Amino acid sequence: MINDKKVIIVLPAYNAEKTLEKTYKEIPFEFVDEIIIVDDASVDNTVEVARKIGIKHIIKHEKNKGYGGNQKTCYDAALNLGADIVIMLHPDYQYTPKLIPAMVSIIANDLYPVVFASRILGNGALKGGMPLYKYIFNRLLTLTENILIGQKLSEYHTGYRAFSKEVLNKINYKANSDDFVFDNQIISQIFYAGFQIAEVTCPTKYFEEASSINFRRSMKYGMGVLKTSICHFLQKKGLAKFRIYEIK
Repeated sequence: MINDKKVIIVLPAYNAEKTLEKTYKEIPFEFVDEIIIVDDASVDNTVEVARKIGIKHIIKHEKNKGYGGNQKTCYDAALNLGADIVIMLHPDYQYTPKLIPAMVSIIANDLYPVVFASRILGNGALKGGMPLYKYIFNRLLTLTENILIGQKLSEYHTGYRAFSKEVLNKINYKANSDDFVFDNQIISQIFYAGFQIAEVTCPTKYFEEASSINFRRSMKYGMGVLKTSICHFLQKKGLAKFRIYEIK
């Protein structure tokens, strides 16, 4: 615990057997109370590796629920275990667990209720191997989102995030998509509910085993992002109402 707050890491996993142990070994356990892995019907030995390295809370989907569906299970499980702070860390080793103390401290000291690890801050994204088309795609989408939503995030597309329980308990994340656009919808919900998001610089790591969506899925995700931003704008202006913005 930190400041008497229970910290739980959730690992949304899919075919992560080659990188899970490496990710796990870098976790600063002195700051972490529990770890939950949710395996989204992997076809490799992710669950077996999780058992081998000693993860106690293992949830396995019998059918693939998608990246967003996986996160819904992750957050439900963490809140049910009494988490005060929930950190989503990808088990593909693309994001370093060494940032956990910084991210947790910001929330535990009541500075911000949400913290994102940004690959864009510090100009390290391209040096770390982010494909040029993904970088350009990231920057254009982020600019559009900032304009429509009225915020100034450096990146809306990081998969490394920390939340206070107050945020997860208030927003209606279960109404979100089960696909990748879940990540964007939850940001929109957080801002619409009146919460603020802090960002810390995160090194970028792209390599063969790191999970990544292809160009076709990236285009689908991009269209979903634009739709979410437009919905946020319309909801905020009172021109339409969408279920995802219902406050619990």
